[in-house]
Amino acid sequence: MYQVQHVDSFSSWKTLVSSAFVPLCSEPIGAQPFEGTVSGAQLGQVGVMEVAASAHVIRRTEELVAAGDAPRFKINLQLAGHGLLLQGGRETVLRPGELAIYDTQRPYTMIFDGDFRTLVLMFPQHQLGLPVGDVAELTAVAFGSGNPLGRAVTPFLAQLAQMLPQLAGPVGRRLAANAVDIAGSMLASEIHERNALGDGARLRQVLAIQDYIEDHLPDPELTPGSVAAAHFMSLRSLHKLFGETGHTVAELIRTRRLERCHRDLEDPLQVHVPVGAIGARWGLPDGAHFSRVFRAAYGCSPTALRLSI
Repeated sequence: MYQVQHVDSFSSWKTLVSSAFVPLCSEPIGAQPFEGTVSGAQLGQVGVMEVAASAHVIRRTEELVAAGDAPRFKINLQLAGHGLLLQGGRETVLRPGELAIYDTQRPYTMIFDGDFRTLVLMFPQHQLGLPVGDVAELTAVAFGSGNPLGRAVTPFLAQLAQMLPQLAGPVGRRLAANAVDIAGSMLASEIHERNALGDGARLRQVLAIQDYIEDHLPDPELTPGSVAAAHFMSLRSLHKLFGETGHTVAELIRTRRLERCHRDLEDPLQVHVPVGAIGARWGLPDGAHFSRVFRAAYGCSPTALRLSI
């Protein structure tokens, strides 16, 4: 449900932003009167909020991170005014039309030195479908007109901000999920480019294999053995190649299949599709096995997830 919450005192603002997002420390800048508004909605697992406020500083401290909130990413699209985002030893100035991603599981600081408006998407990290370690290299990096995909992503998100009061129901949830997917595509492109420049042929081979896996997820015969055969290498060589990525090929296949299933089960426009059909769609045709591995990954059965939407 779309909500608008307006406050005219900084003490109220501190409570509001911590309840709307994750626990945060907020500090005013200067002694001028303060006003702030948070408007938006929770659309499925994606919170879509527009924030407009006077100058202030927001900090996500080590102590707040240690409190144990669920791992989430936040994407900010600057709509008006300027913001400074700091995380992971990097900092970037966000100008209108630029966006950046940051991780609620690591400390960050945002500084707004004047009145501003920004669109914030907050969502579970798994929904992005990218390795958290790779995304960590892109936090506090501005994307906008200088990035080819950024030129397409930012207008879409800006339109989403304008549509917020009308977003509701299945269409709103799908648009919010699409926004995360589109932003994820931009980030994936940047990750691929950086990796390709970083370590030459080995990384290019890993990326090619990851792309192959993505393209063949619906095939129930997709296994580490079939991946190795398709790339004319032994299974041992494949495991060695992926040894430094932080996950095995089998884990990658299983994780990506489950993420696709999770996304489809959350989609209200697919509520008519049987749970078993969704598992089969992504290479998990055995209903009992699908339910077992899904529960192990997400703590509930596929049917329970659908009923909770």
